[in-house]
Amino acid sequence: MTSSDTFRLRPSRRSLLTGAFAVGAAGLLPLGAAGSARAAAGPEILGCAGWGARPSRSPVRVLTTAPHKIIIHHTSTPNTTDLSPAAAIDLAHIMQNDQMDVRGWIDTGQHFTISRGAYILEGRHESVSALQGGTRQVESAHAYGQNQVAVGIENEGTYMKVDQPATQYAALLELCTHICRQYGLRAYQIYGHRDFNATDCPGDRLYAMLPQLRREVAARLGGDPTAPVWPVVRSGDSGRQVVALQHLLVRYGQPVTVDGAFGPATEAAVREVQTVNHATKDGIAGNQVWHQVVVPVRLGDTGAAVSALQTLLATGGVPTAVDGVFGAATETSVTGFQSARQLPADGVVDARTWGRLLE
Repeated sequence: MTSSDTFRLRPSRRSLLTGAFAVGAAGLLPLGAAGSARAAAGPEILGCAGWGARPSRSPVRVLTTAPHKIIIHHTSTPNTTDLSPAAAIDLAHIMQNDQMDVRGWIDTGQHFTISRGAYILEGRHESVSALQGGTRQVESAHAYGQNQVAVGIENEGTYMKVDQPATQYAALLELCTHICRQYGLRAYQIYGHRDFNATDCPGDRLYAMLPQLRREVAARLGGDPTAPVWPVVRSGDSGRQVVALQHLLVRYGQPVTVDGAFGPATEAAVREVQTVNHATKDGIAGNQVWHQVVVPVRLGDTGAAVSALQTLLATGGVPTAVDGVFGAATETSVTGFQSARQLPADGVVDARTWGRLLE
């Protein structure tokens, strides 16, 4: 499925649709009834069958790989004071109809939605079953460039100038903790939509809460919640960071010569990555670009991303051959680097290990 932006409903459209899809309390399924799911002591999630979702236009694609991050969104809809289960189901219908009928997607774009009343609902079909298994994910449509690698969570409301309700935040904390536990993710692998695409989402106030969210998830699961920090590399720069960037751009499919000089060709490649992923188009490799081009690498991997890793190790004082093959020797270098930097010494180069290598 083509990567797509997250859901954004105009308030006028929500007002028009609310009456059409409102669910009366008499006909509402309780969240513990058929169609809901509770996996491994996780929060209760009302599944697509429970809220009466339409069938997807075509079968959703269930990937055999697990996600390696969570992306937080807000729906950019009015901050309703109706916190009822009926309002949560109403929202789910509105979102699915807008995304299928207006945007032309096969189904709801995100995996999960949390209403203002703190009810958690399944968005795209089969997201709950994939989460329960802990080894697969459903391809989604919530963030350009990230729909095969990230779980998307929409929070109902607009959080540019106001905080989300405490109960909704508590539900977000529970869901993120459960997703991290099920997939073996670390707390620092929780991001905001604006980390990847040119958007205000998930709102200034909710985005500012993400460090707290990471800390509270880490308090439950262990580990350091500190998110990766990326360098800013631009035209005229040179050196090891540029070499690594160029290797990663090559892996991304850009025709760049790896020469360590950030010249016009490298800038053009960066702009292309930004264009494809609807990121800020400034030709500068910053937060959004690194988030798009960096991928986890581990024992057995080969290619340009491994060459980028090996270059950073070798130029950072860790003797490593740059051959594009992640073998036992490279794994030893990685675990040694991770131990020295107080990172989990698991040999997997995830976003935070990349960030430390790029310092």
